[in-house]
Amino acid sequence: MSGLGPFRIPRKLSGNKLTAIMQVRNEEGRYLETLLADLSSFVDEIVIVDDASTDATVAICKASRKVVKLVENEERLFGCEWRLRQLLWRAAEETEPDWLLAVDADEFYEDAAKAEMRSLINQGEYDWFAFRKYDFWGSATHYREDALWNSHQRPTVALARYLPGYHYAYPQWAQHAPRLPLTCSALPGAQTELRIKHFGWAGSAEERLRKYERHMQLDPDGKWGNLAQYASILDPNPRLVRWEERGKSKGE
Repeated sequence: MSGLGPFRIPRKLSGNKLTAIMQVRNEEGRYLETLLADLSSFVDEIVIVDDASTDATVAICKASRKVVKLVENEERLFGCEWRLRQLLWRAAEETEPDWLLAVDADEFYEDAAKAEMRSLINQGEYDWFAFRKYDFWGSATHYREDALWNSHQRPTVALARYLPGYHYAYPQWAQHAPRLPLTCSALPGAQTELRIKHFGWAGSAEERLRKYERHMQLDPDGKWGNLAQYASILDPNPRLVRWEERGKSKGE
């Protein structure tokens, strides 16, 4: 738990709306259709910013009945990630949300996490929650775990209560900007043991090579990230651990 004390506004203890927020670009043929269907099974609404896609990404988003707001950028903002995150947050604010779940287009919550979402949002003690994000590598069966790839050991804040009147702000980071406003951390929150499956690195070696090249193009001096971690993307024999799925609850 962390925080400087609760922002003085009444918290709803029941009937909270859960809104997923997501930024996308050229996601056709990857995980987007499956992800939207999965999100639709446990969230109430979805808000998306499309960052100037050149494929069928926008059409895929429009086909989902839970997508209530879709912002279409004409010019790409990925080289200035904090602006993209901020645009997504502002778009979500216009839908009068109660709670916002920040999801990347290649992330899935395990069943145990989805089953806990309503209990997380329908309470009055905490205003954010962090989850453990596992980087799957080369397949959907194993995640990477070593000195440079261990984000699951440092929970990621991905769920936040929306408090009208609170000051939400992102740090002006060109890359690796936090998925939720940094000022959320001043509110009371909690880390959970619930897990996110991140499939961004689960594809082929050729796909990982393209991602490595993109990182080096956008951040050649390691200003926003770790050059050693960038280089490790090309490791031909990383340490992998088999994933074991957890069910919705004990006994199921």
